[in-house]
This record gives sequence, structure tokens and C-alpha cells, in this order.
Amino acid sequence: MPPDEGRLPRLMLLDSASLYFRAFYGVPDRRGSTGEAPTNAVRGFLDMLSTLLTAHRPTHLAACWDEAWRPQWRVDLLPTYKTHRLTEGSDAVEESPQDLTPQVPVIREALAAVGLARVGAADHEADDVIGTLATRNHGVMPVDIVTGDRDLLQLVDDAHAVRVLYTGKGGVREPDVVTEAFLRERYGVPNGDAYLDMSVLRGDTSDGLPGVKGIGDKTASALVTEYGSLAALRRAVAQGDPAIRGARRSNLEAAADYLDVAPRVVRVVRDAPVPQLDLALPAQVADRMALDELTARYGLENPVGRLLTALGLA
Repeated sequence: MPPDEGRLPRLMLLDSASLYFRAFYGVPDRRGSTGEAPTNAVRGFLDMLSTLLTAHRPTHLAACWDEAWRPQWRVDLLPTYKTHRLTEGSDAVEESPQDLTPQVPVIREALAAVGLARVGAADHEADDVIGTLATRNHGVMPVDIVTGDRDLLQLVDDAHAVRVLYTGKGGVREPDVVTEAFLRERYGVPNGDAYLDMSVLRGDTSDGLPGVKGIGDKTASALVTEYGSLAALRRAVAQGDPAIRGARRSNLEAAADYLDVAPRVVRVVRDAPVPQLDLALPAQVADRMALDELTARYGLENPVGRLLTALGLA
């Protein structure tokens, strides 16, 4: 039976690095010796995928990939962007755990052998791939974005049936299902665009975004709600709105250079050069010989078996 028979179309977009980093740190390394190849991230990633497929039953899926984890055009706008993640002595290589690095190609090989789409775009991050594919599918089918990165909450859009399964707290088994109602309740903002403005004001040290001094989630949310947008808030500052005074005015004025560029850095690209691919779940294993060889080489019988069962291909 084809895996999509009887199901309403639904697209699932994976923030792949978010998942395999979580798998690496969350799944025990059970190697008998350091001479064996590490597989905990691979096993964890495949099991996460099985859980997501079973729980949410998408008909289409893309594992979205960083072709450039720190695109130069973002660095040109904001030189501090992700600098703390650089390998010491490098201005381009991302720091990664030694035992995770060799597992990423194995994940790529497993996805290809099973027949699941892996999608990237030159000079763009996985976030931009996700934003582009979500936008392409407005009005085509609902979209579930799976990530542990709060940046992607800016894509939540009830009108176009785009929601985020946020794994930051409950993992893939108990993700926060983020809709506009969730954004209102948790952050006090009405939609994804307002969340983007709030996040620019607040900043994010994990991405090298300094934000505006003295402004955290609550203050950022209140300002965006009161003025309607970051752009309107900045106009009010420039026009001398008497309600913005003292340290808050000084801090907003001092952050002018940052606020000039940060929205373009933080905003997820919606029109990245993402190839047109068939994202439908496979009706059969794409390369059974390659999958069997990979499974035997790395001892992946159980996670691969669970994934094929979740896909209806066992």
C-alpha cells in the first residue's frame, strides 16, 4: 500500500542539524571500544524520524540541510553572527564534536538509500530552505516544521497552515505544537512576524546577536505589541515619542546600527535557490543494496527497521 493512501497531504520539514545534534547528546554511545565507528547520532536521528512519521503522519518530507551554516552575506551584515561557534583559529569551520562529525555523512547516506529527500541551497542555511519550502506550499498543503531552534517560530502562520513542532523541551515525543495561539500565550505576540521583531530586539547570544541593552522577552513583546512592529517602534524613537524616554530611549538609539541590519540577518529567507524536488514519501526503498550494506556496516538493524515500518516499507 502506498504510504500516502488515505491521508490528507501534509509536508514535514526537518531542521536536520537541530535533530542530529540533539541525538548525539541524548543517545548513549554504546561502542565496545574507541576503535568502532560512533553511531549514536545516526541511531537517534533515525529513531526521531520514525517517531515523527508515526505521530504526525506526513505524506511529504524534506530533511533540510545547511549548505552554508554561516552564510557570508549574513556575516557581512553582522560580523558577530555565530562567531562563538567557529573552530578556534578558523573564520569558516563550525566547531563540532569529534565523534559527531563522521556520523553526518552516514545520516546523508541513510536518507538517500531509503529515498527521503535531503534539501539544501547554495549560500543558505537550513532555516532558509525551510522558509522557502514552507512558502512554496502555502495553499498547497499544511506544513509542520520540526526544530529545536526558536528562530523558526517566525514562520508560524495559521492562515497558511504552517506550524512548528518545537523540540527544545519535550523532544520529538512531546514537542510544543506552536501555532499563533501558542505565540500569544507564551510570548505575548500575535504572529510569526511579531515574533521576528521581538527576537531582534531581545537578541540571541547563541547566534551572536547582541539585541538591545536592557530589553528581554517581556519588554520586547510589550514594545512590539504597543507599536505594532519594530519598524514602527523605530519611527517613534526617531520622531521623539515622549513615551519612550530615559534609559530605554538611550539604549534603542545606541543600538541603531544593530537594528539597521539585524532584521535582515534574523529573517528567514523565503525565496532561496532551493531545487524543485519530489518530496513525497517513498513508495519503495530507493536503494535496497546500499541500505542493507549501510545497516550491516554500522549495526543499524533496529533503527532502520523501525524507520521502514513507520514508512510502511517493512
